[in-house]
Amino acid sequence: MASNTSSSSQHGRNGVAKHLHVEGGPGDGIASYFSHLTGNPFFTAGFSLAALAAAARIGQKGIQHGAALLRRRMLVDLEITRHDEAYPWLLHWMTAFHRAQLAGTQLSTAPKPTTKRGIIASVIERFNPRLHHLQVRTVQPKTGPAHATHFSLVPGHGQHIIRYDGALILVNRQREKAFDMVNGVPFETITLTTLYAHRNIFEEIFAEAHQLARQMEEGKTVIYNSMGPDWQQFGEPKRKRPLDSVVLERGVKERIVEDVQAFIAARTWYLDRGIPYRRGYLLYGPPGTGKSSFIQALAGHLDFNIAILNVSERGLTDDRLNHLLTKVPPRTVVLLEDADAAFLNRRKPGADGYSGATVTFSGLLNALDGVASAEERIIFLTTNHVERLDEALIRPGRVDMTVRLGEATEYQIEQLWDRFYADVDVGGEAKQRFMAKVKELRLANAVSTAAMQGLFLYNKDDVEGAIHMVEGLTAGHRHREGHVELPGHVDAGR
Repeated sequence: MASNTSSSSQHGRNGVAKHLHVEGGPGDGIASYFSHLTGNPFFTAGFSLAALAAAARIGQKGIQHGAALLRRRMLVDLEITRHDEAYPWLLHWMTAFHRAQLAGTQLSTAPKPTTKRGIIASVIERFNPRLHHLQVRTVQPKTGPAHATHFSLVPGHGQHIIRYDGALILVNRQREKAFDMVNGVPFETITLTTLYAHRNIFEEIFAEAHQLARQMEEGKTVIYNSMGPDWQQFGEPKRKRPLDSVVLERGVKERIVEDVQAFIAARTWYLDRGIPYRRGYLLYGPPGTGKSSFIQALAGHLDFNIAILNVSERGLTDDRLNHLLTKVPPRTVVLLEDADAAFLNRRKPGADGYSGATVTFSGLLNALDGVASAEERIIFLTTNHVERLDEALIRPGRVDMTVRLGEATEYQIEQLWDRFYADVDVGGEAKQRFMAKVKELRLANAVSTAAMQGLFLYNKDDVEGAIHMVEGLTAGHRHREGHVELPGHVDAGR
């Protein structure tokens, strides 16, 4: 019995042991499964590739973050858009700077002291970056020979590298797909990138670009015209007209110039007393008496530009007029032509169905002297029909000086003669005969200075021709009918 029991116990233990060996534990199953996977060459290769990809992705992210951090710490960007006034300055500066760099010279706008450089620095200076993306700008003369056409190459769109004062600058000029709906010009930006330690060179670059732009416009007057809600340069800058080329009655020109100069010098005086710093002038008279010519010459004499706006322009509203007067470019004289258009009856359509300008009388007054009107402004109003103006316009704060430019007086005719024939009629004998004929025909205060100048232009260097043809001006007599005297006015026709 004992033997049987022992045998049975041993059999039970062997059975349990065999059962445990067959079933196994959880750890043994996972180990066996993992052993099976690791023994599979396809799994091993895929897992290795996934691990490499993850490591590469993490490394890429790390490099990107590190580069961004390095960029923030070591680099500085400067962006300038096409809408900024300095945008064309920078393009012209890059062209001039690169041209001077290739020639081994320096721009005249930024003379730098010559210092001795080491051998390595001298070698590096010889390998300056070059502009490879260029854009051509063609300026064709309106008159003169065709071979006088001027071509200028400016940096085109793309990336450029320039060296300025030992600093490398990455220039990226980009053109956007969007367009400015007002003038149809695509949006553009220029981004300058350099080391943070060289950030001060940006101010030097723009100072040179501004000075170069001023040199290009030196001796010229920029004309602005309204384009939607903004002022846009109209054509190429005009050569400044000499002030003495406009002949007005004795003392009139000098009085206006002195008044404008006194106003410019009294800016602090106005601001300290809380007085709006603006000045208004009204020039009126028949056509061809020199109103616009004098304003152009005055602007050139003061080194100002001119912003021209015709009150009778179609689509010009009160709001747009007021908006434009608040955005006048600096050092610019505003010229409002045909100021009487705001006083016309706009309800009666003309032959073309157009009912006239949309600027109202109250809108014009508010733009000149309203709560929202602009300050620091010099404005000239011109009209050929002063009788249409309201007395509310002719008061200080809106119009501070009223000047009538009338037909040519004897003084003006003599001055015009001297300007055209002083070097030909040295003794003045022809001048005496001409003036005698002018008095005989009673042309003084009867013809415009433009008509008299046209006679002299037709007979350049021909005094006898001018004397012979002066009778032709009698058919164009303009008598001063309907002349309206205004308080405090200066009559240049007397």
